[in-house]
Amino acid sequence: MSSNVKSPAPSQDLSGVVDVEQAEAALVEHYPRLVRLAYLILPPSLGRNRRVLTAHALTQRALPRSRRPGDAEGIPVQRSGDGRNGDPGYAYVRQRVVGTALDAGLPLKRKAWPKRSQLPPLLPQVWGLRLFPRSGGADELALDQRLSVLSGPARAAYVLRGLERLPDSDVRKVLAAAGVDEPGDALAEAEDVDASAYDLLRSPEFDPCSLQARPTDLMRRRQHMKAAGVALAAALVCGALLGLPGDGWGPDGAAAPAYAQNPAGQAALDPGQLTKVAAGAWKRSARADFSVWPARGALTDDDALLRRALAVWARPGESVQVSATTGTAAGAPPGPAQLLFAGEVDAARVVLLYDGLRIVRYAEPKEGTGGAALDFARVDGATSTEAGAVVVNRVDGNVRYLTAPWVGGVGVRDLLKPDNGPDALKRDGDGVTEPFASPAQAQTCTSWNALQLRDDTGVNRLSTDLGELVPAHLTAGRPQAPREASAADWSSTACSLTAARSNGVRSVNSWQYARQALPEANGSAAWLCTRADTWRGDGGRALAQFQTAGAAAVAAKAEDSAACGARKPSVLAGVRWKSRGGNWYLLGGGSRDIVSVRAAGGSPTPGNTLAAPLERGARAGLTGRLADGSKVSTLR
Repeated sequence: MSSNVKSPAPSQDLSGVVDVEQAEAALVEHYPRLVRLAYLILPPSLGRNRRVLTAHALTQRALPRSRRPGDAEGIPVQRSGDGRNGDPGYAYVRQRVVGTALDAGLPLKRKAWPKRSQLPPLLPQVWGLRLFPRSGGADELALDQRLSVLSGPARAAYVLRGLERLPDSDVRKVLAAAGVDEPGDALAEAEDVDASAYDLLRSPEFDPCSLQARPTDLMRRRQHMKAAGVALAAALVCGALLGLPGDGWGPDGAAAPAYAQNPAGQAALDPGQLTKVAAGAWKRSARADFSVWPARGALTDDDALLRRALAVWARPGESVQVSATTGTAAGAPPGPAQLLFAGEVDAARVVLLYDGLRIVRYAEPKEGTGGAALDFARVDGATSTEAGAVVVNRVDGNVRYLTAPWVGGVGVRDLLKPDNGPDALKRDGDGVTEPFASPAQAQTCTSWNALQLRDDTGVNRLSTDLGELVPAHLTAGRPQAPREASAADWSSTACSLTAARSNGVRSVNSWQYARQALPEANGSAAWLCTRADTWRGDGGRALAQFQTAGAAAVAAKAEDSAACGARKPSVLAGVRWKSRGGNWYLLGGGSRDIVSVRAAGGSPTPGNTLAAPLERGARAGLTGRLADGSKVSTLR
């Protein structure tokens, strides 16, 4: 399969002109999208920092060099595959971005003069910092890995299909104009990556305009510039002191000099300062959360391992794979942390730490020095239920947990088979479970495993792996007073949990808020609402489902909404439904506090459900009313 890229001929499939001002307007309007396009096409081997800077540089250089009217009447533009709403200016700029991004991925040759896009960008430049997009979840990481093994043209074909939504005919023309020898081969190679992952191309993992910053190698910089830095700092301090009035403040007030080392920051790097809770402390404590977990594992006294974990936490290197749940800071520890676990699990040495706000997992291979990982998860305000388990390792789609000291029994249940009892899960002496299949990265939903923990009071509590360090607690019932869920509560809605993956989810509640008899004696239907709340507070997701004896459908969903939650329990959703007799109806279901439901253009129907005849293809809105007269709109 050929993946060679050549410079496009100026006349290849070009049949029009676009003026410079039009191209510039398109670039300014769609700049974030064009930078994302360049970032996704660039080879991941460049590293995330250089990919970000190169993507911005290529996009900013997409306009022609000259703006003088006398140089040309316009810019040639490929007519097929025009971009945003057929804008030829956008199509021209996109073509330039695709072509230069493909050129940037070509290997340098000794006898050939390098193209400008193959060299590190002159602008923009950032000194002393590494910039990279926000870390995504397991799905985004898997997609990035699959894209990395594609050739440049195949990667461009996949991105043009998924991000730009271009048909294959237009993708062929864009690739041909970018200099790809065999666009058909590139499209065929792109088929190796699942098209169901197209929506992930719009995730923050691949957004080079929303960035995180980390320092470069501070130790090496300090070694190179130590003498000059000390001399300069001393001169600045002396100058500041000489320039101060007798009793005045400096610009930084009573702060120490900028080169002074913070005692708390230094203590945070010392393994001897780690807090190690005694084994029975949780029994005497008024609290039941991560702060009373004892230090467990065979390597809790391995100072060399703990020192490496703390150093990587404070300043992760380029080779460290860092991930953080949404809304979780990935910065250095504010002071000495608490050690939860240090030991060997499968083929890795794992350290779990807690700083009062976050759980931090450090893992390194038992053999070799590459492949270290650092994961962050926010857990502030965790209850005894939410502090029941932490992921200690994942291998080949399986997961192991470290359980809380108050957990008396552990099992795993398939939520899709509620009649089956839990399978007992063995634990070692430190509380680490044996591995079991996790649903976090499953591509299909033929089963959904949940972790069942029995606490010291004998209550069984369910939680499930959504791709993060702490499993999400599963509950059921009215949002104002949810109860512990059973497998039966989730048997019909477990597959909807895929929508809550990798979002920093704290708990998920399933609530059957209404039932209604179907028209024409077609049986009955249930209305359910599934709500996922996050550790950070915002970003909650609600999903309304309509279920009959033989089918289920998502009726509505809302992002970052309080609907169907404790603060705003009212919920209303509707669907178009076809009876067995071939007649169409508008069905609506609302929570019990809704006293009437009205279809657009119709009269209010008393109660919290509605079944109104509907012409085929027609659409109608729904509104509800509470007892106090206030309006309730459908979930959106």
